[in-house]
Amino acid sequence: MKVLILGGDGYLGWPTAMYLSWKGHEVAVVDNYFRRRACTELNCEPLLAVPSLHQRGELWQAVSGRKIQVFIGDLCDYQFLSHVFQEVDPEGVVHYAEQPSAPYSMMGREAAVFTLTNNLVSTCNVIHAVAEFNPDCHIVKLGTMGVYGTPNIDIEEGYLEVEHKGRKQKFLYPKAPGSLYHLTKAQDGDMLYFYCRMWDIRVTDLNQGPVYGVQTDESGQDDRLASIFNYDSIFGTVLNRFVVQAVVGHPLTVYGNGGQTRGYLNIADTMACVELSLLQPAGRGEYRVFNQFVETFSVNELAEKVRGAGRQSGFDVKINKVPNPRREAEEHYYNPVHTNLFELGLKPHYLNEAVLGDMLAFVKKHSANINLDLILPQVHWKTENRCNSIR
Repeated sequence: MKVLILGGDGYLGWPTAMYLSWKGHEVAVVDNYFRRRACTELNCEPLLAVPSLHQRGELWQAVSGRKIQVFIGDLCDYQFLSHVFQEVDPEGVVHYAEQPSAPYSMMGREAAVFTLTNNLVSTCNVIHAVAEFNPDCHIVKLGTMGVYGTPNIDIEEGYLEVEHKGRKQKFLYPKAPGSLYHLTKAQDGDMLYFYCRMWDIRVTDLNQGPVYGVQTDESGQDDRLASIFNYDSIFGTVLNRFVVQAVVGHPLTVYGNGGQTRGYLNIADTMACVELSLLQPAGRGEYRVFNQFVETFSVNELAEKVRGAGRQSGFDVKINKVPNPRREAEEHYYNPVHTNLFELGLKPHYLNEAVLGDMLAFVKKHSANINLDLILPQVHWKTENRCNSIR
């Protein structure tokens, strides 16, 4: 299959490109280097220095014998995106190309406007490019479980059937996002659903939980192929942050009471879910929603798992509860359904001491690069605390 990966330089985009390439798909990637620029501007560089996307492509070809085509440009520029679509002629488009950070979106007005513009305009342009150049092309868009919030009822996969005054109707599941980033994910999901109904495009929306991990089978051959691994409070996901904190002896930063519960998955499962969705696409006019995670944990449970694995690896791991910079329920009901991807054939990876041990060993190998100033939260949701946020 010819697959175009948007956001192909990112934490998930580059590993997915290598994974699909190794599986025999013809892969092209697009990126505008937003994450690299933001890390430089905010002084929150990743654990490893990452080669440019062109250099990554050359290194991958030398290691694997397979080519990944590279385009550098902005998806908000429709002329650029049109050129890419006409050159690649993709059968599937994987849309990772959105500003990916909830804290970044809450930093202030400029970050908020960029998040709204980048995420919604890029999605709109992708829809129009598909409609103009290949209406049968399947869009696989990375959504987030965060669009649902934490309702006091079970979270279904995308849709909810409601009975009201004796009549029934199936609706998109009500959304209650907890950051502007999550709000844009809800908005572009509504936009995709709209165009499925209007133009009969094909869409699979993967509402993904937080991802953990850095090494994959493909990147294990050379650390220069590893993904962009952030451990800071803006771009780093919670388990990745905890592993780095454990290695350097900093108490794990549990926000608030630590009862926040979410669905998590290994980076290897992200790639598998994307390929399963591509190989078994949505039908014409179908807006298909999958809840993409494997296990649910509270933040406290994650911290205890890291403490246990850390001790097995010789680290004295302590846990510290810090004031929660976010505005969220810290104790809540959480029971999301996630059966569709398993029915498509997902063979999941579970979080255990061996997985955490491998992560700890990788981070220890590169621990000289860790900047302790990046560990504590620097962006606050509430306006009265905004003076403490990065500007």
